[in-house]
Amino acid sequence: MGILDDLKMEYRIGGITQRLIFWNVGLFAIPMVFFSVLSLFGVDLSFLRWDLALTNDWFSLSSNPEDLLWKPWSIISYMFLHAGIFHLLFNMMMLYFAGRLFLTFFTQKQMFGMYILGGVFAGFLYIVSYNLLPAFSVGGSKMVGASAAVMTVLIATAVYQPYYQVRLMLIGTVKLWHIAVVFVILDLIQASGSNAGGHIAHLGGALFGYIYIRLLQNGTDLSSIVTSVIDFFANLFKPKKKTPFKKVYKNNNVSRPASSLTNQPKDITQKRIDDILDKISKSGYESLTKEEKDFLSKAGK
Repeated sequence: MGILDDLKMEYRIGGITQRLIFWNVGLFAIPMVFFSVLSLFGVDLSFLRWDLALTNDWFSLSSNPEDLLWKPWSIISYMFLHAGIFHLLFNMMMLYFAGRLFLTFFTQKQMFGMYILGGVFAGFLYIVSYNLLPAFSVGGSKMVGASAAVMTVLIATAVYQPYYQVRLMLIGTVKLWHIAVVFVILDLIQASGSNAGGHIAHLGGALFGYIYIRLLQNGTDLSSIVTSVIDFFANLFKPKKKTPFKKVYKNNNVSRPASSLTNQPKDITQKRIDDILDKISKSGYESLTKEEKDFLSKAGK
């Protein structure tokens, strides 16, 4: 079995965490190779290059809310794209760590739904912050990366099981809420730094993770929204099963079965018995003729 077959097998048997990692890595590596090769021939694809800071591309999430009008998909596509190899590597390590913890307590559908909704919530918070906070009044920005969605998964798990123990290399055993608090504090410290929008998105993901668990504990599972949308489109394009048409042929020339003919004397006999019994009920047994008495006697044997 070759490497490609191994990857296919891992994708098929792996859970949603592995699949999300596959999608993120694939959507980074394949386009980057494509861009690199075409740039050697002088082909300009800046409108697709989310990794370039000064371009207004099709896939990154812009801080300008008007850009959502012509690229509404960017509120989802941004969370599957990365600006560089180290950006991708760190986020995938965190996704693997947080995803395995989350799936200890919840289902794969819940994780995927929360990943998407957490990223969307963080994206909108990013746009709102850039248009309302005075610190972002000058200039616009764009954002890519899975970190906000990953933060949602991590914080949700920590809120649900805060005292769950995790063993970290070089540190030892810590509780899950310790890890969550450290990440939130680091994002709060860096919220006014060079990547302010990204850290605000992280905080938005953390907030959504908290909201998700609290609502889930009260009986509301927000991840079912994503599951319902996916099921709707899956059923929409699924071919409907058609009942095969069965044509019935009627042959009017077929004679009546012999069994029906043989039943006729029996039906006639039963009718005469019924008539005799009716006569008895009305006029009594003495009103019967000798023939009727003899017939009734023979029928009773």
